[in-house]
Amino acid sequence: PISSGSRSSKTFKPKKNIPEGSHQYELLKHAEATLGSGNLRQAVLLPEGEDLNEWIAVNTVDFFNQINMLYGTITEFCTESSCPVMSAGPRYEYHWADGTNIKKPIKCSAPKYIDYLMTWVQDQLDDETLFPSKIGVPFPKNFMSVAKTILKRLFRVYAHIYHQHFDSVMRLQEEAHLNTSFKHFIFFVQEFNLIDRRELAPLHELIEKLGSKDR
Repeated sequence: PISSGSRSSKTFKPKKNIPEGSHQYELLKHAEATLGSGNLRQAVLLPEGEDLNEWIAVNTVDFFNQINMLYGTITEFCTESSCPVMSAGPRYEYHWADGTNIKKPIKCSAPKYIDYLMTWVQDQLDDETLFPSKIGVPFPKNFMSVAKTILKRLFRVYAHIYHQHFDSVMRLQEEAHLNTSFKHFIFFVQEFNLIDRRELAPLHELIEKLGSKDR
């Protein structure tokens, strides 16, 4: 049966494509090539001579697209009734606010929260003043803090999937895909200190485990 929910019918399709032939596209290709080698610690390092903002921008777009796809595989299990609050286990609950449309944090279901979150991220990524796609257009002064907020929020989608939907992920045999994506994400944010440790607490044990396997 098709569940009623704006989301389930229109699984999020990432619109954010990095234009072919652009420098950012070359960077994305570089990232994919080093990922292919299997060494994720190596894959997140800033390529020699590259601009840090641009490297963070390209990877942020890529993580957004990955999380979109991962969440897309389990949307039918993440419903108003199964997930009435946006949580990551019993101790962590998230309330949504974007500072512009919704200033005071609201309590909402996980599918609604994730819908707000992904739409908000998409709007940031589509904003040429924040994420310039044209060569030579400088990144804004506040780029780093924008990127940090985006990544902090994207982390919450991983945290929700791991805590509330991991059984579905296993049934769909998507766990290797999820683990690789998350591990890449974590190594990336650790390399450039992009997410506060407190924010990572809901998946602290998993993060420790991923890190120790790799030393």
